[in-house]
Amino acid sequence: MTVHTQGAAPVAKEPPPGGPASGKPGQGVRGKPTRPVNWLPYVLIAPAVLSLLVFLGYPLVRNVIISLQQLGRTEMISRTTVWTGFSNYTDLLTNDNFWTVVVRTFVFMAVNVALIMVIGTLIGLLLNRLGKKMRLVLSLSLVMAWAMPIVASATVFRWLFDTQFGVMNWVMRELGFEGYEQHNWFESGFSTLAIVTLLIVWASVPFVSLNLYAGLTTISGELYEAARMDGASNWRLFRSVVLPMMKPFFLITTFLEIIWVFKAFAQIVALNGGGPDRASETLPVFAYVEGMSQMSFGTAAAASVLTILILLIAMSFYFRLMLKQEEEQ
Repeated sequence: MTVHTQGAAPVAKEPPPGGPASGKPGQGVRGKPTRPVNWLPYVLIAPAVLSLLVFLGYPLVRNVIISLQQLGRTEMISRTTVWTGFSNYTDLLTNDNFWTVVVRTFVFMAVNVALIMVIGTLIGLLLNRLGKKMRLVLSLSLVMAWAMPIVASATVFRWLFDTQFGVMNWVMRELGFEGYEQHNWFESGFSTLAIVTLLIVWASVPFVSLNLYAGLTTISGELYEAARMDGASNWRLFRSVVLPMMKPFFLITTFLEIIWVFKAFAQIVALNGGGPDRASETLPVFAYVEGMSQMSFGTAAAASVLTILILLIAMSFYFRLMLKQEEEQ
């Protein structure tokens, strides 16, 4: 006789061996195969990481170590290591000349970046309005200026502003200005940095112009036509159509130009070596002169470390702005 028990829970049966519930090698809990680890991306990126560690990481660590030492002619000849702790940093931070160089560097950077972005934007807008032939001529001219090596372009500018045979002295005399017979354009730090500014702006504008023109080609012409029908002027067209569409371009380009101008070195050294009397030095040139001319490598290393820290602190505010813009979008 069979007895039925009402309300009793059914008894679960044990799965047979080798059933779907039992795990097998290479399978998950439910019998799905586990995906093997793909090492190919790590292998491909490994050479780049190793290169950064060797060519950037080691010099940076070595530079920090030297900044904690007193390293000059005596120490190099005797091959002795004199640890001074953070005395190189305290000496720089309490030195008025160092802070003068810091202020000069940021003013120099701000003026250059502003000129580069304004002139580059205007030329980029001009490229978008020109015909094919004139656009090709202007584009080739920009590329040639952009492709010229820094030392070669600095040499040309040095000839242009030469004391005896410079073109600028001749131009000023032809325009009727007096006092430009063998005028020395590099007699002060201000005039030297003004010429350096011309050189940097001339070499950096093509990057902004050509990239802006490439971005403008992606904007639909219907937007311009709609704005024109609403009676928008050229300035309103730029502010309401071009600027919102190209805001990411302006942010990243300004970011790149800040780094480029901040670390400008060859232009200043090639034109006047940071002179006269170190009046045209920026932070990178200051560190170089302290090390190579003054033979104070510990101070130079500390100056270079402080330069990196100052740039990172300054750029952190710009990073926050960029992240805020991305969140708004």
